[in-house]
Amino acid sequence: MQAVRLADVRAVVAPDGSQIRELVAVAQGSMVHCTLPQDAVSMAVVHATVDEAWYCLAGTGQVWRRCEGADSVLDVEAGIALTIECGTHFQFRNKGDEDLRFVFVTMPPWPGAEEARRVEDHWPTPWPHVV
Repeated sequence: MQAVRLADVRAVVAPDGSQIRELVAVAQGSMVHCTLPQDAVSMAVVHATVDEAWYCLAGTGQVWRRCEGADSVLDVEAGIALTIECGTHFQFRNKGDEDLRFVFVTMPPWPGAEEARRVEDHWPTPWPHVV
């Protein structure tokens, strides 16, 4: 049985540039807390093998998704949930005055940095990329 306190978990930089705190994992999935600081834009990526479910905890922003040629931009704020299915290109940005924060559930569990492959950005990102 696992239990963690968010404040006790060290943040790492995800392949898309967001700040990730790994929370818990079981055989079928893993859960992380994600932070994208004010004015930040992630890099666009696509996952090779995993699906994700996202839940926005705080902040305001947008998530771009492209799957099978269909593009959409979703406005997000606390209380919005969305999915990122395997093979979907995606990028997100913070449009508010506070950190944009999510809980991500990944199925199967996140296998490592090689899972996320860089794709063409929907929104420009700073170079070099810093969040």
